[in-house]
Formats: sequence, C-alpha cells, structure tokens
Amino acid sequence: MPIIDAHMHLNGDHPDTLALLEARDLRLLNICVAEHNDTWRTQERDPYHRLAREHPERYAWCTSFDLPTFEPDYVERVIAGLDQDLADGAVACKVWKNIGMEVRTPAGEWLMVDDPLFDPVFDHLARNGVPLLMHIAEPLACWRPLSEAGPHQAYYQRHPEWHMHGRSDVPSHERLMAARDAVLARHPRLRVIGAHLGSLEYDVAEVAQRLERYPNFAVDTSARLGDLMAQDGEAVRAFFLRYPERILFGTDVVLRTAHSTLPAAELARQIAQLEASYDDHARYFETDDVVTHRGVTSRGIHLPDDVLERFYRQNARAWYPLF
Repeated sequence: MPIIDAHMHLNGDHPDTLALLEARDLRLLNICVAEHNDTWRTQERDPYHRLAREHPERYAWCTSFDLPTFEPDYVERVIAGLDQDLADGAVACKVWKNIGMEVRTPAGEWLMVDDPLFDPVFDHLARNGVPLLMHIAEPLACWRPLSEAGPHQAYYQRHPEWHMHGRSDVPSHERLMAARDAVLARHPRLRVIGAHLGSLEYDVAEVAQRLERYPNFAVDTSARLGDLMAQDGEAVRAFFLRYPERILFGTDVVLRTAHSTLPAAELARQIAQLEASYDDHARYFETDDVVTHRGVTSRGIHLPDDVLERFYRQNARAWYPLF
C-alpha cells in the first residue's frame, strides 16, 4: 500500500535511499525544527527544499520560523520568511517544544505558544490555508521518573536536559497543553496537526477529547508507536475506527546527515533502520501479530483496509497539500 510518512527528518539523497522509497512506495514530509540560532536553515531548510525540488514524487517539506527576538519587527520578519519558504514549496509550518519549555520573555517568564506575540503569525497561516504542525510539550514521561518499561527512557538518558522530573522551575504538562488548546480555540480557521499524538500519547481517550472539542485539530503518530502499544489494544483500535479522518501516519525517524556523504557501512545501517521502523509499524497497524518496539511488546490492532488507506495516505493529503 502506498504510504505518506507525514513526519520525518531524512536527508535521503543517495540513490540507495531513493530506491528504498520507490520499492516501498513511500513519500516523506521532512520537518524543519527551529532552535536557538538560524543554522536550521542551512542544516534542514535548504537540504529539505532541495530534496523536494529534485525528487517531488518522494519528498515534501515543512518549514518553521526563528525563535522570538522580541524586537519590534520580529513578526514582520517571520511572516516575510514564511512567505519566502512557501513560495519555495514548503507545505506547512512547525512550532517546536522550545516554545513553552525553553524560551523566556524579557521579563523572565516562560514564553507560551498562546502568547499574543504569535497571533499575527497564526492568523497569516490561517488566511493563506497553511497548516501548522505543533510539537508542544513532551511525553508525560518527561515529568515522571525514568522507567525501564517505558518507550522514552533511552531518549531522556541521551537528552537529560529535556527530562523535567523533580524540577519545580518548569511549566507542567497541563500548562503546556492548556496553551496549545488555547491556540486551537482562538484560531478555529487554522488547521493544526498535533505532532506525537498531540503530546497526549499516554491515553487515546485524552486525544479523543481534543478531537471532539476542536474540529480544526488532527494528530500524527510520529515516534509514539510504543505509547500506543502500551495501551489496551481494543481501546487503541476503537480510537482509530472512531476518528479515521483525524490521525496521520508518521515515524519521526531522525537521520539528518546527507546520505550521499555517509560511508557505505553507515548508509547501509541507516537504510536498515528505516526498513525496521516501517516493518514494526506495519506489523502493529496491519496485523494481529505480536510486535516488540522500543522495549514494549503488544499484539497488533489489525486495522481495516479503508482505515489504513486514510491513515497511511488520504489524511496526509487532506491536512497538508501533499503529493
């Protein structure tokens, strides 16, 4: 079945990578992540733009914008940059978890995504029909002790700066979700895709509440297969059957180094990693086999073909202007 991976970070410019995408009939949406400086433009924006230009049948790209400088012309510069990226083929814009969890206002307060500073940007996106991918907050595990049984232990061991357990000086998960929800309510014409199951990965019932409340909201499954597997399989399957038009497939594989620059052995390893990721997802969503992924073992939910068609392809096309 043809698949659109609607959340990816892959600089897959090598013929072997392109051959894999063709063999598995994969199309990828590469996502830019804006951090503290503008290197994201040279490290992500430019290569993702180039891939989409050279291989439009396999790649599309989502831009972002620089973090706030709190200078008077900040919003104007952001909008001008977005317009340029959209003219260069970007199909969406992303905001990342550093809004809410890292950036502070000049007064020293945490800058939340519902701050009025961003309203003109979100209004501009809505007027122009540009969807917004929002990765706001972290998994709930971020605020809890590390658990060997959970799918996020390895990430927080590698990135302890993002593990908030025991810290009283950071916003809570609830505060960050409230800020995201406020944007959904304030901008009903803005199409918003919540990355990583909308950071409500721990309970599909919580995701369902937002889908009911906000018709402009969808979610992708990127990097949250283990969280789905950790829940009751019947509940997860019922969630997919209830919202077949609101859930997008994504893996969030992060392989940003240009494949054309890799030694042969490393290229082969990364291609094998890609294949293994897609195989795990396929077994969980398409079969009732027993699957193990990131230390979590579960039986697959065996979705019907019509739901898989929406999940794998149609929903990406409905929420993004893709392929």
